[in-house]
Amino acid sequence: MTDWTKKKYNEYYTSYMPWIEDKVLGHWGENKTSYTVKDKMSTDVTGDKNINAIQGGVAEGVGGTLSSGGVLGGVGDMTSKEGVNRAERGDPGIDPKELEKLGKKEEPKTWTESLSGGYLGGKK
Repeated sequence: MTDWTKKKYNEYYTSYMPWIEDKVLGHWGENKTSYTVKDKMSTDVTGDKNINAIQGGVAEGVGGTLSSGGVLGGVGDMTSKEGVNRAERGDPGIDPKELEKLGKKEEPKTWTESLSGGYLGGKK
């Protein structure tokens, strides 16, 4: 029973936690991309408070540009949803076989196939 409980907990955690994080960051006007940029660029490297202030300002500027209301907000939102969330879940994205299906054109249906779902057209 405990193995099943652990498995279910992990499944739900990986399914819902990215959604919860997106909602919380959305209330702040952020996305995962902008939040990560601000966090990683605001490191204390030199120990000089003037350099750190400049670095913090640059981090806020770049992060603000990628935030939901920023100039590149669409890029930040897309990379958050399609990149960061998929990486956290281990989701590979679209299967290559699905991409092949998208590239192939289907034969146009005759009017009897489209009306009857293919039963009168002889396809089924």
